[in-house]
Amino acid sequence: MSVNKVSRRLRIKRSIRNKISGTSARPRLSVFRSNKAIYAQLIDDTTGKTLAAASSAKLDGVTNANISVSNQVGKEIGAKALELGISQVVFDRSGYLYHGNVKSLAEGAREAGLKF
Repeated sequence: MSVNKVSRRLRIKRSIRNKISGTSARPRLSVFRSNKAIYAQLIDDTTGKTLAAASSAKLDGVTNANISVSNQVGKEIGAKALELGISQVVFDRSGYLYHGNVKSLAEGAREAGLKF
């Protein structure tokens, strides 16, 4: 990835984070994507605590994060949220395009019962 792409994504990420925040009633669903894995966290920004987390690195037998694995991670974070009594979240894509793995994770979370 070129330096311009990384700095552009970080600039977009900062801009988005200034506009959205999560509360205990409606936490922020933050997504991080690397070359090998995809991660999702439910974050309460008022207290600064992570309420739940899921990643493709924790799944058995998974070496790379593809669209089906991202969907599984979305379903896992959705199930954890429902266990905590959380049904609505604010989706934070962290500057990534809403396409591919990020979209698949969001769809998996919706299938599990989360509302964005």
